[in-house]
This record gives sequence, C-alpha cells and structure tokens, in this order.
Amino acid sequence: MEINIQRPIMGSVEAISEELNRLFAAKKILVLNLISSPGAGKTTLLEKTLSDLRSEFRMGVIEGDLKTDNDARRVAATGAAAYQINTDGGCHLDSKMVRDVLNHFDLDNLDILFIENVGNLVCPVEFPCGEDYKIALLSLPEGDDKPEKYPLLFNLAGVMLLNKMDLLPYVDFDVERAEKFARALNSDLEIFRISCRNGTGLSAWYDWLRKARLAKL
Repeated sequence: MEINIQRPIMGSVEAISEELNRLFAAKKILVLNLISSPGAGKTTLLEKTLSDLRSEFRMGVIEGDLKTDNDARRVAATGAAAYQINTDGGCHLDSKMVRDVLNHFDLDNLDILFIENVGNLVCPVEFPCGEDYKIALLSLPEGDDKPEKYPLLFNLAGVMLLNKMDLLPYVDFDVERAEKFARALNSDLEIFRISCRNGTGLSAWYDWLRKARLAKL
C-alpha cells in the first residue's frame, strides 16, 4: 500500500507560510527569500547590502546552511541581527523553520528580513517561507542556461540578480540570452546586472529595495 505524505506536509508548510505573511504584514516587515546555487554570492551580496543601507533600514538575516555558522558570523559583522539554521543535510528552509527562530529577532524594530536559503535551485523554490518575494541570484560562471534548466525559480521570482558581472570578459556567458529565457518565463521579472566586487548595479538593487519597503508600508 502506498501512503502519500507529500500533500499533508506541504499543506502544513503553506499554512504556516500564510500565518507568517499575516505577521510580517502586521509588523510591516519586507521579507526576501534569496535563492541561488552554492557560491553564487548570496552572502557577499548581503554583506554589501547590509553595510551600505544600515543607515536607512533595520535589517536581519536568517541564514540556512547544512553546517557551520560561517555565513551568520559574516553578516553579523555588519551590525545586522543574524541567526543561523543548520539543516544537517536538508536541502532547503521552510516556513516552520523560519517561524521557530523568529524569537531571536526584535520584530517591532525590523524593516527588512532576508532569508538566505540553502544553496540549491530546486527544493528551496518549492517551500514557502512567508516571504514577499523570492530573489533569484545567478552568477556568470554558472552559465547562461540556468533559467532554461531551472524554470520554476525564475517563474516565481520577483527579482533576478545577475552577479559577478566583472567576470564577463573572462567567461562564456551571454547576458541577453539568460535574460531572454528568464523574461519568457516571467514578464514581470525585475533584472539587475550587478557585481559585489566593484559595485556595478548595486544602486539599482538598492533602489528596488527602497521601493519594495515603501510598498510594504
């Protein structure tokens, strides 16, 4: 006899995600779920964002990794509130995990909460965390066919960040091709070409954050 447990589990995760949506809306907290492959630059992006915008916003970060608190310590060094979730082999964060660690944050004094998900382009997309937007981070060394290979992420994301643009002269990456695939999946997708190393495009990303935060109010 086959017992299907996937739907009950997903139903619980989705119900908790809706609960979190209501909580974050009441607190007027913008919540962003950062999803990428390992090494695409999520933590470096957060370090830059948290440092450059700390005079404007009160920000916190939930870090997801299989092991270590390395990334949480990196973002905490910027002065932001940070908490590490180690999944011990799990391939994603979900709404229950997020809910269980919210007591480590002062939600009444928080404007933006970043969720840095486990490095993976599949599972994190399927499990909601109560976020307002999924943010897809794609780095140039990964290849320009990622939107074609992993369509669900780019279909559901509100923003795609093309990171490591400073490497464009040295890698075989067709920017227009990647953007064309992504926009075919999601015509409303906001796309920013950025480099955390030299600062390219970060001002446009910051402007988007400002607008998204204002909309939350």
